[in-house]
Amino acid sequence: MISYLQIENLSKSYGDQILFTDISFGVGQGQKIALIAKNGTGKTSLLNIIAGKDAQDNGEVTFRKDIKLGYLEQIPEMEESNTVINELFNSADPVLSVIRDYERMIESGDEEGMTEILEKMDLFKAWDYEVKVKQILSKLKITNFDQPISQLSGGQKKRVGMAKVLITDPDFLILDEPTNHLDLEMIEWLEDYLKKSKCTLLMVTHDRYFLDRVCNEIIEMDANNIHTYKGNYSYYLEKREERILNQNAEASKAKSLLKTEQEWMRRMPQARATKAKSRIDAFYELKEKAKNSYREDKMDIDIKSARLGTKILEFDHLYKSFGDLKILDDFSYKFQRGEKIGIIGKNGTGKSTFLNIITQNLEADSGNIEIGETVVYGYYKQDGITINEDQKIIEVIKEIAESIDLGNGKVMSASQFLEYFLFPVKTQYNLVSKLSGGEKRRLYLMTVLMKNPNFLILDEPTNDLDIMTLNVLEDYLMNFKGCLIIVSHDRYFMDKVVEHLFVFEGLGQIRNFPGNYTIYRETQLEEEKEQKLVEKPVKVKKEKPKQTTKTKLTFNEKREFEQLEKDMESLNEEKTELETAMSSGTLSNDDLMAKSARIQEVIDLLDEKEMRWLELSEIGN
Repeated sequence: MISYLQIENLSKSYGDQILFTDISFGVGQGQKIALIAKNGTGKTSLLNIIAGKDAQDNGEVTFRKDIKLGYLEQIPEMEESNTVINELFNSADPVLSVIRDYERMIESGDEEGMTEILEKMDLFKAWDYEVKVKQILSKLKITNFDQPISQLSGGQKKRVGMAKVLITDPDFLILDEPTNHLDLEMIEWLEDYLKKSKCTLLMVTHDRYFLDRVCNEIIEMDANNIHTYKGNYSYYLEKREERILNQNAEASKAKSLLKTEQEWMRRMPQARATKAKSRIDAFYELKEKAKNSYREDKMDIDIKSARLGTKILEFDHLYKSFGDLKILDDFSYKFQRGEKIGIIGKNGTGKSTFLNIITQNLEADSGNIEIGETVVYGYYKQDGITINEDQKIIEVIKEIAESIDLGNGKVMSASQFLEYFLFPVKTQYNLVSKLSGGEKRRLYLMTVLMKNPNFLILDEPTNDLDIMTLNVLEDYLMNFKGCLIIVSHDRYFMDKVVEHLFVFEGLGQIRNFPGNYTIYRETQLEEEKEQKLVEKPVKVKKEKPKQTTKTKLTFNEKREFEQLEKDMESLNEEKTELETAMSSGTLSNDDLMAKSARIQEVIDLLDEKEMRWLELSEIGN
């Protein structure tokens, strides 16, 4: 196997915070590797060092010289003044540079350099890239190419960053939490794309189905040790358990032998013979083995919940819209005690709006909402809360409560509570600013759960949490006695916790589906398959457009051509509706005058767009 990357004795710390020391591993051509570690152990820092975004304290990072590297950061860096399309082509990649130069020449009308640039376009097979770019952008739901980067949300920027990396077709791809801010349809597309891709992959992700289906090797970073598993996530879980059992068995055996060897060391005379030196060396090796038992930190979140009465939450004929965008269209539902509901749907269908209506942070347009008197909400928001970065960790918790009631007469101090959430006593007086993104999320989760809610609402709780924390959170939620609503793109998490789904299908429609995500997806695929059998495809023979001197549309012209077709279809529909209304004989004089004026505007617009469409169609697609 050809080596693409070699890490040797790498160390990194920030002040007195040591992330990792003397770690070594390699990545070979074609490998698809996932890096797994607890929050705060430096996964993102390691990726930044490998990609040249940060410097190590010690050690070497060696890449094969002739490979092309693509890196998607957890929060991609972008030029805020760029438009989406300019940001995508803002790259040192030679193919994208050629396309960018070609577009500029077309816009400036520079005919002298056109022959040379056309040759380069052919040489780099850049014409094919336009098709690839459009496919990737379409799957990632990036449609407004002229929108400034400064106007994008964090999730939209992540998707633009993903597209920018993928269209360069790198040999070696590094991804930091690639599934964050992608909806389920996008995740499945990316999963399939990476499975089929021949690129070498190193990534950090908490999405266990994604790990299982994409990766063929797992690297676990644990207590400055690197453990490599040649298989997917399921294989890793099995072999990791075996490793821990063997490690603990060896440590237990070493402890038994150590007692005998300690007695010998104490009895041994000061003038040590050469013959005894090997036994002395063996004693110290045995001592190290005895210390090497493995104990995982356990996060027990058995927190008392407030009593939940018979009446919980009832929705009666709810409607909600933002302008023409329908979020809820006559939605009714009565929540039962102990229900665990997952919410899925494409981005922009109103999932977060729905949660804000439940928690009365937003009002419905019409309909009734009745909330039981005993309901105590715990709302974990996707965008988190603002925590004072200059506060100590323990101060954040003590501001809410000095102690936490666990029920059955048990009380836990703020410090003990932090220990349960994997914040050791020695770290509790550190500043919040020293925490990783995942550790801040875990601290935020504490502030929600410690208020003893009986109706939990979790909006994307899995973002930035490590797999170890997710496993414990899943166990807690499975045993939670109150009501639970989860919005999440983590399919593994949803499958394990929820019992049925609200599927936001758009246009205000919500489907109540009995079952978890995997059952829903299998049902959906079966329905799509049956629909295809019913529909008979109609073949339309397309005539080739006449060629003129210019035989290629620019990227921007292609987008304009496609938009013109949509606009003309919409205008023709409006024209038909206006004609029908005007001939109905039911309009008042004022309405008739208004529609007459509008139909003339529509006809003028159609003429203008048809002329431009003909002009572009003559050039050719």
